[in-house]
Amino acid sequence: MLLEKDLKLPEVKIYESRKLMGAAAASRLAQEIEVFLKSKDCVNIIFAAAPSQNEFLAALFYENIKWEQVNAFHMDEYINLDVHAPQRFGNFLKERLFSKYNFKSVHYLDGNVDDIDSECKRYASLLENHPIDIVCMGIGENGHLAFNDPPVANFNDPEMVKVVELDLPCRQQQVNDGCFASLVAVPTRALTLTIPLLMSAKVINCVVPGTAKAQAVLNTLTQAICSDFPSTILRKHTGAVLFLDTDSSKYIL
Repeated sequence: MLLEKDLKLPEVKIYESRKLMGAAAASRLAQEIEVFLKSKDCVNIIFAAAPSQNEFLAALFYENIKWEQVNAFHMDEYINLDVHAPQRFGNFLKERLFSKYNFKSVHYLDGNVDDIDSECKRYASLLENHPIDIVCMGIGENGHLAFNDPPVANFNDPEMVKVVELDLPCRQQQVNDGCFASLVAVPTRALTLTIPLLMSAKVINCVVPGTAKAQAVLNTLTQAICSDFPSTILRKHTGAVLFLDTDSSKYIL
């Protein structure tokens, strides 16, 4: 267990509305992309797919971003969900982001292939060839980052991409968010990028709105850094900024 005196909390920014929060996160992303492009030809970015990211993704329209110099990835995907299902994270991001701008490249995780292990290796190889600069993420109600739920989160994971069983709170969140009509409709397995891979980015934009995330935000900032509360690992990342609204920050104000 890490000693509290050795920790650096992420910068926390609180806004009066989800819209203002999203705009601030989009503005920071645009600025960080410009910084990277001063020293390299392209930027490698991972995006989260969740309703919590809607305001942030919408606000990117108003930023002057050189998308043609961005290689895009997403951080997780359900296994064996219908290819046309709007809940598939690739479809979510294609509709809201990937189809709207002229990216240098977009790399999708596919949870419907016959050989899932090979898909993990394929995506890991892409990530090895495109070291991640920026991660745009959220935090789950159970503290998960991507689909690294407490039972499977590993801060020293040797893998870059892996198959996971989704825990009940994670699956229930998908219902709470209005993504699925019932718990039985939520897939039980998924592909996820691992915590060390996410933490390898130099910059992390963590967008966490809504009252349902208030306890997770409190846990992130106050619990011991451990896999029981996966998001606590953000306290070890000097480039992480936590973007909150008044609802998600209500327990820390």
